[in-house]
Amino acid sequence: MGSPTMQLREFEMPDVGEGLTEATILRWFVGPGDRVTDGMTVCEVETAKAVVELPIPFDGVVHEIRYPESSTVDIGTVVITVADEGVTQEAERILAEEDEPKQAVLVGYGVTTGARERRPRRRPSPPPPVDRRTLAKPPVRRLARDLGIELDRVPATGPGGLITRDDVRNAVPGESTMDERRIPVKGVRRATAEAMVASAFTAPHVTEFLTVDVTRTMRFLEELKADPDFAGLRVTPLLMVAKAFLTAVRRHPEINATFDAAHQEIVVKDRVNLGIAAATPRGLLVPNVKDAHTLTLPRLAAALGELTATARAGRTTPADLAGGTLTITNIGVFGVDSGTPILNPGEAVILAAGAIKRQPWVVGDEVRPRHVCTLALSFDHRLVDGELGSRVLADTGAVLERPKRLLTWS
Repeated sequence: MGSPTMQLREFEMPDVGEGLTEATILRWFVGPGDRVTDGMTVCEVETAKAVVELPIPFDGVVHEIRYPESSTVDIGTVVITVADEGVTQEAERILAEEDEPKQAVLVGYGVTTGARERRPRRRPSPPPPVDRRTLAKPPVRRLARDLGIELDRVPATGPGGLITRDDVRNAVPGESTMDERRIPVKGVRRATAEAMVASAFTAPHVTEFLTVDVTRTMRFLEELKADPDFAGLRVTPLLMVAKAFLTAVRRHPEINATFDAAHQEIVVKDRVNLGIAAATPRGLLVPNVKDAHTLTLPRLAAALGELTATARAGRTTPADLAGGTLTITNIGVFGVDSGTPILNPGEAVILAAGAIKRQPWVVGDEVRPRHVCTLALSFDHRLVDGELGSRVLADTGAVLERPKRLLTWS
């Protein structure tokens, strides 16, 4: 009796972001022979925007894992195949019958009915992701060609006998990588690098600086911490910088824009989605608070707290990262006074908030110790001229200098 035809379903790497082209497999939660059900998470992947868990859309038994962990694969590539559970069970039954020892039967005599020991059937091992001839990724092969190295003569140190870049470099006479450490630039780090290069060489950047006395803002924050409306919320200088920036944008809405190079048009956005640059173990992420211009101060505090906590925990979703219109980077948390921030691609402006320090400051005719902060505003000079950029920066500083302007400018 022959085995039934194995019907396999293929699960392709989906586009979990917006127009992404590849993703890196971080972890597999299943292996060959495991049963899966519709909606069950089978792996965790990292894209240029976030770490995402992938659910499989059908039932069955895992037949093959096509790519090992740490592999970067293109969107649309089959990463796992699943057999129909019914077909798998029938195949196992038939194979078990075929494994039973055959006995000759004489005329007039039946087959012995005594206990019979079945020879255990060995389940075939799943095929490895790659064979011996392909134990090197395409970039490594290109490196080997460029250096004139034959891969079949290179000792492999990677997982499962995979030849790495360092293996190829170490095979070059007189070259060694033992005194250095290399970190692959992929996922978020690669996307950030590419985006910053594109932004720096596409948008003509202008950066302006303003140093502000924020003593009144610091006192105001202390009052907010005691306010019942802010119970359980993080009340930080970033909250006030964000609110001041949003107030300035409301007074000058044309800065909330992007440049359409194809049509040579300035596109002004009605919604303000405020991005907050966050340093995470995966690299720099810029999730944004949707419709930040509509939020009260307590709601803005809650949104900022949730956004930063989610980013640091590695739970930021592609939706959190999409649609930003302008950005704040809080370099002051690192004790840095100021800098020249690079625009988030597609946005017209980014505000850097420096460290708040006590410094001597002229108040009237006297020099007094005050809390002082330096703001740096970078903007795209194709759609933001010097006057508009200066007014937005000046208004942001004015609110931080006198927080009551939140009331008088509303």
